[in-house]
Amino acid sequence: MSSVSRCVALALLTFVPATATAGEPDASAPRMAAVMEFELIDDMRDYERPEVKDAQNRRIGLISDELRQALHQRGMYRIVDNYAAEDLISGLKARQDLRDCNGCEIDIGRALGADVIIIGWVQKVSNLILNINIEVKEVSSGRMLYVKSVDLRSNSDNSWLRGIRFMVNSIEEKKQHLR
Repeated sequence: MSSVSRCVALALLTFVPATATAGEPDASAPRMAAVMEFELIDDMRDYERPEVKDAQNRRIGLISDELRQALHQRGMYRIVDNYAAEDLISGLKARQDLRDCNGCEIDIGRALGADVIIIGWVQKVSNLILNINIEVKEVSSGRMLYVKSVDLRSNSDNSWLRGIRFMVNSIEEKKQHLR
């Protein structure tokens, strides 16, 4: 075999593996996640002052944003913008909580082009006892990938944020985002 033939053969061998994977998705890229706003289950709602309710509603937005931001910044998920399905989301939430909607969250995930959908809620038993929960489901199959829960012993911005950060640390440590 001449040196020119060897160079051509080597060039072809080098080229073939590169083209074999050119059309395939990048397996190392984080999956697309739709993170819904947290919901609040408040067993004390009938007894609370308006300023307490306002603070909790603000905290719902605070931890929803914190979860999105932490998952994105750590490269665990690419977060989709929920705006494209805003009408669908608000219509469904007007009828029921997303955590109890019997699969409607999968429809939201599909509408947003997400690979996974994350539903979260805070259950408030009292001002001292709360817990934060998330469920992560695969949009293509509806299969539950993992569930997280953390208990809090204070109803403050700091404790709610600490709970979210604890969850994200646990997801990353256990590599659950790769499921």
